[in-house]
Amino acid sequence: MGNDIDVYLGKRLRRRRRLLGLTQQQLASAVGVRFQQIQKYECGANRISAARLWQLSEALEVPVGYFYDGLSDRTMMETNIEAEGCEMFARKETLDLVRAYYLLGERPRRRLLDLAKSLNGCEPIDA
Repeated sequence: MGNDIDVYLGKRLRRRRRLLGLTQQQLASAVGVRFQQIQKYECGANRISAARLWQLSEALEVPVGYFYDGLSDRTMMETNIEAEGCEMFARKETLDLVRAYYLLGERPRRRLLDLAKSLNGCEPIDA
């Protein structure tokens, strides 16, 4: 079983893969492993080597540093607390909403954000 850093990297891997709409099989094919290996990386059961991390970053079109963004001692202590919040971003509904949001132009995005904030009782953003 991996440590907290392996789990964190796995969560970042899963989040990016799903944001791009890739299956585990598609990502596995792109980097030359079986989909089960991607599963193990994503849950932190297997450690990702430096070479494999490079291949994954290329396939997912992010710099290697993406996987470490936000990682700190404090982050590691809060991993369990944040896991519940991160699960929200792993839902298909959330990913569909984010994709649709970024397909909109700037003005419709701003209006949609203002609408969402007003429904939640927040103040709209200034233009």
